[in-house]
Amino acid sequence: MLARPTIDRRSFLLGSAAGVALLPVACRAQVAPAPRSTAVDGLSAPVEILDDRWGVPHIRAATKADAFFGQGYVVARDRLFQIDLAHRRELGRMAEVYGAAFAEHDAAARLFHYRGDLDAELRAVPAEVLACVRGYVAGINARVAEVERDPALLPLEYRILGVMPMRWDVRELVLARGGAIGNADDEIRRARLAALDLLELDAVVAPLRPAWTLRVPDGLDPARVSEADLGVLQLGGLPFGPGTPTRDPDEARLDRGNAGSNAWTVAGSRTATGRPILANDPHLGIGGFGPRHVAHLTAPGLDVIGGGAPGLPGIMQGHTDRFAFGRTNFHIDQQDLFVLELDSADPERYRHAGGWKRFERVEVDVPVKDAAPRRVVLRYAIQGPVLSHDPARGRATALASIGMQPGGAGSFAMVAINLARDWTSLKEAFRLHPSPTNFHYADVDGNHGWQVIGFMPRRRRGDGLMPVPGDGRYDWTGFSDFRALPSEYNPAKGWFASANQNNLPPNWPRDRIPAFSFRDPYRYDRIADILSKQAKHSVADSVALQHDTLSTPARQFLALLPKRPGEDAAAATRMLAGWDARLDKGSGAAALFEIVWRDLTQRMLAAIVPERARGLVDEIAPSVLLDRARSRPEMVDAALASGWQQALRLMGPDPAQWRWGALHQVRIAHPLSRIPAIAAAFPAIEGDGSGGDGFTVMARWLGGGPGWRTGGGASYLQVIDVGDWDRSVMLNLPGQSNDPASRHYRDQYGPWIAGAMQPMPFSRAAVDAAAASRTTLSPP
Repeated sequence: MLARPTIDRRSFLLGSAAGVALLPVACRAQVAPAPRSTAVDGLSAPVEILDDRWGVPHIRAATKADAFFGQGYVVARDRLFQIDLAHRRELGRMAEVYGAAFAEHDAAARLFHYRGDLDAELRAVPAEVLACVRGYVAGINARVAEVERDPALLPLEYRILGVMPMRWDVRELVLARGGAIGNADDEIRRARLAALDLLELDAVVAPLRPAWTLRVPDGLDPARVSEADLGVLQLGGLPFGPGTPTRDPDEARLDRGNAGSNAWTVAGSRTATGRPILANDPHLGIGGFGPRHVAHLTAPGLDVIGGGAPGLPGIMQGHTDRFAFGRTNFHIDQQDLFVLELDSADPERYRHAGGWKRFERVEVDVPVKDAAPRRVVLRYAIQGPVLSHDPARGRATALASIGMQPGGAGSFAMVAINLARDWTSLKEAFRLHPSPTNFHYADVDGNHGWQVIGFMPRRRRGDGLMPVPGDGRYDWTGFSDFRALPSEYNPAKGWFASANQNNLPPNWPRDRIPAFSFRDPYRYDRIADILSKQAKHSVADSVALQHDTLSTPARQFLALLPKRPGEDAAAATRMLAGWDARLDKGSGAAALFEIVWRDLTQRMLAAIVPERARGLVDEIAPSVLLDRARSRPEMVDAALASGWQQALRLMGPDPAQWRWGALHQVRIAHPLSRIPAIAAAFPAIEGDGSGGDGFTVMARWLGGGPGWRTGGGASYLQVIDVGDWDRSVMLNLPGQSNDPASRHYRDQYGPWIAGAMQPMPFSRAAVDAAAASRTTLSPP
């Protein structure tokens, strides 16, 4: 992706400011179950939906388009408010129902609407894919029509907030491109460090991988760069609820910094059954709406099951009847920040190509509830949307992004992948996939492969690591697709894994390096160590590896324990010296290590970062921390002493009772829970803790702030037994439904905590045996 992976187009931040007027809410009413048979518009023939005992809908249709209609319908049935709120935000239509406080967010969203020909974008999509996406949208609208006819079916949020869901249009999936901050703030940080003559400190935060020398671009004055250059990207979360932000911006930064995933394929020659195995666990934020909804779509020529992103048609991770597929974030820097010089005589012009070029100005009226529309001016430079326009400083900034390019929407890629039949036909689907991804594949014929997919910008000059002048010298000249990126098919070693490490092949051309933001390889190294030693890998082995808590940074830290600790550090040293470096939830030593690690981090930053740069360098990469700590034994001793005292305060006087899970709690709350009525109607899902952290294969990184709760990790997990599909297993935290009246609101919270994978029935017989309810959708 970018230097930091782009946030999924269906994710969003929620924040502070003005409250929303709430309608009186009656006592909680039970939601009536969906009728067994209902007539809906948009189908060509009846569709049968069998919900199994885990809440997974198995959709049986006569056509592929009708199967995707069924997916849209069940996603809206289980997650309507989630997908509606995200969609409304992307369209810039919040203020029309929630009030004037949302108008500036709407204006920012509209800035990132596609400026090209929407019909041309749709014509570029294969007809069968487009028909299926139209079916998905029609399915959402069919459920919206149902709740309009019968308000008893409305999710509680609508009754509390006094709003109704929107109807969808397929053109909106092309229009709304989303304005994520991506790596623009990294570019700002580097420029500001350069202005302080402290550019070397950027490697403390994020060492460049592959290795690269940072240089200030010709023509950039880093002393003039500031956070103000981010413009609208600095907007906080949506202004729901009183008090502090619903979602801490630091937590959003943590999610971007940690978002990753694990995936591996193992050839049949190295498995116990002789069939390939594919495992995948995407790492996303944990604490709000679940980021995956599981569904099974069946029609002539289509049979696919797995986790999809609510509001995005198709299955992202799962398997068809022919092949299994998974994905992790690859790294492609897909955004650049351009600094524009304004004409002092006419600030609607900026310097470009040796002359002055006029901004494209678009005036839009943002509808506002109970008020006149808000007139806003959106500007576009040749590079892209204008984030900041400051005539007083003679300066503006524009953002070039892959998302704003033709074909950059990506809303059709999953459907195309789901319709493919083999490795060859997948390559046609990859042409529709702009976001950077390690795509993993294993099929019933025994093949397995890896292909990096995504669009990579072609820059006239520069490396994308700092803001650049917008005078034309650094403009993009186009972009490349997956054909310019690495792949491997049936690797000789019999397995392949990715965990966001630098997996560019040796001697990859320096002029085709897609990004310099690959992660510390701790998770990958552990996965590779296990897979390389297992000659007969099994599904159970993959499940165990997904829940592996061995911490390589912890193991390396243990080697730094003092041989003769100070008196105050002796107790902590003794406890950690006998520890196996596993971050198990029941481990007291794991809790102590995490406390000491945080203390050591703070001490090291205070020691190596000058005061003038502390607002820019407030985190340190684990590899850098360990390397620096080797030469500072007195700092390690002090962190051990301080960490022991903190552990006593946090967990009590008896170290035998300490537990990492007691600190590392897993709490899931409605993203709008700052609104009292929402908090009352949607009880938080909590009660237990987790092992792991951000550097274990079982990724469970810490949330923001001074606490220790789980902020993100692998909320959806799958292990696929390729060919014997009914032996595949999965987990989806916290459950399939967002309705607290549903048994599937939190039914996977306990299994997820315990690592108890759930069945993934696929064959007709297995689905029929697991069915808990049946619904038939029929054309009117």
